[in-house]
Amino acid sequence: MGIIITILVGLVAGILGKLIMPGKDPGGTLVTILIGIAGSFVGSFVGRILPFIPEGNGGFNLGTIVSATIGAIILLFLYRVITKKKAK
Repeated sequence: MGIIITILVGLVAGILGKLIMPGKDPGGTLVTILIGIAGSFVGSFVGRILPFIPEGNGGFNLGTIVSATIGAIILLFLYRVITKKKAK
């Protein structure tokens, strides 16, 4: 997946991840978008390892959005856990 497509899919994944996991995040919208972009990379990696997660064919399609959103949700969850531990 090209870097531009990865960023675009990451933006969509960040928005979808935020819709699926609503709540107040310490970093705000910008951090959520960055987590979505990172989630796109994580989702692509996980999609290659686990056969039941659709990876897509490297373009802007449903498979890449699903895998990127799964990656964004995982990273958003980890981000929330880490920031809560630091706040205590």
